[in-house]
Amino acid sequence: MCLIAWNWQPDSPSPLLLISNRDEFFARPTAPLQWWDNADLLAGRDLQAGGTWLGISRSGRMAALTNYRDPAAMRSDAPSRGDLVSAFLQGDAQASDFLHALAVRASDYNPFNLLVFDGKRLMGLESRHARVFALAPGLGAVSNADFNTPWPKLARLKAGLQHLLAQTAASDAQLLHLLQDRRIAPDHQLPATGLPLPLERALSAAFIALPDYGTRACSVLRFVPQGISFVQQSFAADGSSETRRFWADAPPN
Repeated sequence: MCLIAWNWQPDSPSPLLLISNRDEFFARPTAPLQWWDNADLLAGRDLQAGGTWLGISRSGRMAALTNYRDPAAMRSDAPSRGDLVSAFLQGDAQASDFLHALAVRASDYNPFNLLVFDGKRLMGLESRHARVFALAPGLGAVSNADFNTPWPKLARLKAGLQHLLAQTAASDAQLLHLLQDRRIAPDHQLPATGLPLPLERALSAAFIALPDYGTRACSVLRFVPQGISFVQQSFAADGSSETRRFWADAPPN
């Protein structure tokens, strides 16, 4: 996952709206959004390492992960970060307990950001700093830097989400369209993450479309009183797409 934005309203009947893009090499095998066998877990699946980047559980949990972009810090022997998402979704620990336990061993992994919702609290972890925190109500976002670092695509996505929410209930189609913004940031606004300039430019778009790497899934998640709506539009290297829609009933009180 490379881009996530959300509207967190904990005192509302519909506490959480989350939209996100997953960017990955097209050659990396991936199973589409579906309920996993032998697990009450709805997510796509990375078939190379076995984990996922975004998912929900029938018990009303949610987890999403972004990689922190720092080529110099990458280790080939590090465990898969995608396992952290599925581990939270299949457990029953409170968000705070799970993240504080993970923070102690966060350096075992390549750098990441993890966002989790346990049905009551929305919380984040920045692995580089082993920092655990609760998210304040309102709009938030994270990309491949620390939470709310104002990269151009992150700022545009937050502004677009705020505009939609101020004018309308924001349909799934509108939110998916927002995620498919291909505008490239001007050079003076680009972050310096250690990548060559042409690649830094290409990755500055919310929706990335390179020959061998790009945005492979756009997702919209809504937590409402009746349950959870999960819509995901996936993309292949040739530009073709498939949209899947799922519903999970709210767990009994």
